[in-house]
Amino acid sequence: MRFERLVRSSVREIKEYIPGKSIEEIALKYGLDPENIIKLGSNENPLGPSPLAVEAIRNWAGKVHLYPPSNALELRSAISEYTGYPANNIVVSGNGMDGILDTMMRLFMSQGAETVIPVPTFSYYEIATLANGGKPVFVKRDRDFEISHKDILAKVNSNTKMIFLCSPNNPSGNVIREEEVRKILDRTDAIVFIDEAYVDFAEDGLSSLSGSVKEHENIIVGRTFSKAFGLAGMRLGYAIVPDWLSREYMKVMTPFSVDVLSIASGIAALGDAKYIRKSIETVKKGRVQLTSGLESMCKVYPSEANFIMIDVAPRTAADVCEKLLRIGIIVRDCTSFRGAGDSLIRISVGTQEQNRRVIAAIEMIL
Repeated sequence: MRFERLVRSSVREIKEYIPGKSIEEIALKYGLDPENIIKLGSNENPLGPSPLAVEAIRNWAGKVHLYPPSNALELRSAISEYTGYPANNIVVSGNGMDGILDTMMRLFMSQGAETVIPVPTFSYYEIATLANGGKPVFVKRDRDFEISHKDILAKVNSNTKMIFLCSPNNPSGNVIREEEVRKILDRTDAIVFIDEAYVDFAEDGLSSLSGSVKEHENIIVGRTFSKAFGLAGMRLGYAIVPDWLSREYMKVMTPFSVDVLSIASGIAALGDAKYIRKSIETVKKGRVQLTSGLESMCKVYPSEANFIMIDVAPRTAADVCEKLLRIGIIVRDCTSFRGAGDSLIRISVGTQEQNRRVIAAIEMIL
């Protein structure tokens, strides 16, 4: 087409993001009853949303003709109370943590700038880098998907603008040790973006790295309402950042980026302590259930997230996932994750019954 030449060359090089498959897609493809399909491929909350959040959405539905407050101060204040950080250290987005990342890219990326990305990990870091004219530089994790500060710093140069650390990592589920992060922060002038989408599910002693915000000026700790809070459909995210960065962020964020329903549901979800505790406990128990049920038939990697990752070698992930889809079980083939190989599968923690069903199905296949 004649107008394709107008698209930046860096964008044409991007491989399209591959999300988890939907229930509707699989029902149509395989002729299955949607009610009998279980979706354990997108790391969603098996409990659904907080009842208080649902009530808040209903209460605010009649006000969607009004613009939301541009600074989302009430939501930021609620996040402040939940995290213990002042509201001026909180920034928010109406497109999940991905929206936080996109806005940060507006601030820091330029043509030819570089980001450092340990792989395999969440693929949107690479996409966002390329979309903003940057160059992603990859660091291969070891066999246990660990990464050290030496590996990271070896790839840093004068062009490096951002370093991405996902902890717990997606898709492997492991965390990066605090001392490793501190060494990176101390020895680079680049911005270190720590993706803590799954940190609520980490065991005691593997807590958030957000404490570093008080001591370092080059850190961003990204969070989401999509996992522990059960609001994936609202696309609400936030980050804990230094004071100076909060001011710059507000200059380039999309105006009115957080809608009134997301603000209302987010505030309500933050106040539902009973739901949050139940959500986290459900995941921790389910993680043990999946691990103990599968470890006798395939390699299961230790996880601190709301999913586990298994290795089905010598089978391929594509083969096993296809067989599961045909019987109405959606899990995530990790082949699309750069550097993950062809035998890794990520399984979201579901309800006890869903977990039993996927264990039985994988046992049958393997």
